Amino acid sequence: MRIDKFLKVSRILKRRTVAQEACSGEKVLINGKAAKPSTAVKIGDEVEICFSGGSLKIRILGIKETVKKEEAATLYEVIS
Repeated sequence: MRIDKFLKVSRILKRRTVAQEACSGEKVLINGKAAKPSTAVKIGDEVEICFSGGSLKIRILGIKETVKKEEAATLYEVIS
């Protein structure tokens, strides 16, 4: 799955266009490397998203095309 779609499906970022802009602006790192919006992610990857107020680091636990709002948090775990 593409990183921009994963960020939207997991509800870490609100919209896919926002996720694409974050990736294009090199604010998203996958395993320590800058990610393009089309970069593929897999289970076990560590993703870091840099916000203006800090950063969020997560580990991907599952990948699904669609999930309910209540189940979205099961796709990842927060590392720091």
